[in-house]
Amino acid sequence: MIPFEWLSQADERIAPHIVRTPLTHDAARNLFIKWENRQKTGSFKARGALNKILALEEWERKQGIVTASAGNHGQGVALAGQLTGAHTTCFVSDHAVQVKVDAIRALGAEIVTVRGGYPEAEAAGRKYSQDNQGTWVSPYNDGQVIAGQGTIGLELVCESTLVDSLNDEFTVLVPVSGGGLIAGIGSVFANLPGRPRLVGVQPETAPFMHGLFYHGSQDGIPDLPSLADGLTGAVESDSVTIPMVKQLVDEILLVSEKDIARAVGFAFIEYAETIEPSGAVTIAAALMGLAGSRPVVAIVSGGNIQPEVHAQMVAEYLREARA
Repeated sequence: MIPFEWLSQADERIAPHIVRTPLTHDAARNLFIKWENRQKTGSFKARGALNKILALEEWERKQGIVTASAGNHGQGVALAGQLTGAHTTCFVSDHAVQVKVDAIRALGAEIVTVRGGYPEAEAAGRKYSQDNQGTWVSPYNDGQVIAGQGTIGLELVCESTLVDSLNDEFTVLVPVSGGGLIAGIGSVFANLPGRPRLVGVQPETAPFMHGLFYHGSQDGIPDLPSLADGLTGAVESDSVTIPMVKQLVDEILLVSEKDIARAVGFAFIEYAETIEPSGAVTIAAALMGLAGSRPVVAIVSGGNIQPEVHAQMVAEYLREARA
């Protein structure tokens, strides 16, 4: 797990540059929601990217920062590059959500579009970084990135909105792809005397970490399209997150595309919050009752979604509600 000292240092390092996002309580549903869609760049990814890049030596930043992203991590890296004056290059899939790509570019990063999915973009980015002696910043396979994401856990354990304190009576739902966010939060919880139940949530169409967690393998899992584009793609085989997830996480749940879309609409109608499908998986799991009868804390990881796609999901939710 990540040393608690790293988590504390990350919290101090990024505090001037991020938002301490709100936690709200829906008493009728026994549901607390952490709104990282309100974060700088609209996603929790800014935390890890900022911590990693601010912690680099100046010579490492001068070599240029290289990354690959489905969209949100790239925005975090671009923001950190803007703050530090480092040139950033972000490799993206030609299937990436355009609003996310445009936001990365607007923050000053150079965009390289790669034909294929996220795995192809990452492979191209890694090769470019090696060939040009750039400093590679992984979206999740990096201790400092994980520590930055873990600052969400530090905020939760200090949150007065929670009843008494965050303890073993709670279940915390976290979106999972490569596992950086849940590994960071789990590292915080490991230091609590009564640790809450930590549960990951993935789309049914991309259960890569689910396969690793339950079967020790992601072989044979098809990389299918998902509304939750930020949660797709295989996990790097040597990722430091894999053993951490196995050690720190209690369960990984899967949710359907229909339930993800419904959760996006629900969040807007019930809470007036615009969230992306990757961030909605936790609300989907909570609404389905998959977390059981305990009080639930759902981490909504981001809110970057094409406006027309969001409008469609909200309209469909309203049609179902009236039926």
